[in-house]
Amino acid sequence: MKNFAKFIVAGSLCLSMLSSCHIYKKFEMPSDDPATSEYARVAAEAPDSSAYGNLQWQQVFTDPLLQDYISRALANNVNLENARLNIDIARANLLGAKLSYLPSLAFNPNGAGAKYNLPGASMTWTYTLPLAASWEIDVFGKILNNKRAAEVNVELQGDYAQAVRSQIIGGVASCYYSIATIESQLALSKQTSEIWAQSVQTMRDFKEAGRVTEAAVVQSEAQYYSILASISDLETALRQANNSMSLLLNEQPQTYSVPADARLEVPAILRDGIALREIAQRPDVRVAEKNLAAAYYNTNLARAAFYPGLTISAQGGFTNLLGSFIKNPGDWFIQLAGQLTAPLFARGQNIARLKGAKVQQEQSLNNFKYTLLNAAAEIDNALVSLANNTTKAEMLAKQEESLQKAVEYTNLLMAHDQNTTYLEVLTAQSSLLQAQMGRLSTELNRQTDLITLYQALGGGR
Repeated sequence: MKNFAKFIVAGSLCLSMLSSCHIYKKFEMPSDDPATSEYARVAAEAPDSSAYGNLQWQQVFTDPLLQDYISRALANNVNLENARLNIDIARANLLGAKLSYLPSLAFNPNGAGAKYNLPGASMTWTYTLPLAASWEIDVFGKILNNKRAAEVNVELQGDYAQAVRSQIIGGVASCYYSIATIESQLALSKQTSEIWAQSVQTMRDFKEAGRVTEAAVVQSEAQYYSILASISDLETALRQANNSMSLLLNEQPQTYSVPADARLEVPAILRDGIALREIAQRPDVRVAEKNLAAAYYNTNLARAAFYPGLTISAQGGFTNLLGSFIKNPGDWFIQLAGQLTAPLFARGQNIARLKGAKVQQEQSLNNFKYTLLNAAAEIDNALVSLANNTTKAEMLAKQEESLQKAVEYTNLLMAHDQNTTYLEVLTAQSSLLQAQMGRLSTELNRQTDLITLYQALGGGR
């Protein structure tokens, strides 16, 4: 009968181990889905160090002053520092998961005294100085999967920190070129406002001389006030851009120096196209992948809860209490024990935990596939916007050149042709200002597209 019981226990353990083999497997990207299988293929390829997204940020943003601002932001930004601290927290958790393989030790000395109400009885003292050790044997991968989940979390926090770093670099660069553009627009508007102030006075003089009507004077004044109003808007935008830069650099609000000719050129490397494997370099894609891996290991942990746990414990020390007898002086003792705990009924908690873990794993897979689609869309949007804004900037530059000539010709006609009114001169000047402002805005959009594309390709190393 005893042999039969041993056979049943051994058989149960063997069946449990066979059914739990998949618990020991490392995470692999699902191969039954086209999106994930293709991602696994391209992610396994060696990254192209010359690709735009893999370039060091100093290779992309070569302006020395901009590099100084970015370096200050990377050194002082609070969000990036917190992301680094999250990595330290994850590493501490990983250390705890690794140490779970070691036995636990505890020292629990105790003593007691007793005196019985008997003639001649004295105080009787007992004491025990035990050192206890307990070691959980990881038969069914509970500790293993917990450690692997902790390892994934360290990588995840590193990828998240890279995403924050990329946002900071792109944010500083965007603020830098925004400040340069707004300052150029502000200088242009102020210069134009001075010209229009003189033009309004000229229109008033012409009105006194009977050459123009009051309506023409009022129209010129309205355009002049419109320019003054736009100056106020530009000054507000400039202050906001400087304040955004201050936040990124973790500095008090101040005005940042930016050269008026600051310009980010399109690198020749973009003319070779974008490889699919560059999507795998994006930190948000890697974060989504790590979340999927963590969900996989959490599911394994939930499965492991259904299997027995084996614990070996030992206790040794010095005591004078031997059962119900007291021995003075005391003596050394040692105890060994093994415990096998198999869950039979846990009020449905293990089943609920496993179902929830499977659902979360499915959600993580959906989030990962959506992140891939979103990454591809962001890259495509940035490429299309960059191409269109580059073409638009070229056309606006030609328009500005033509309108500059129109202003010159109108001024000449005004001086030599009585049929040309001063209102035509003002109209030409107004059109020129709009074209100049539009070209500057489009040029800023083009530079922003370059920054966005660099971020979309996982840049910021």
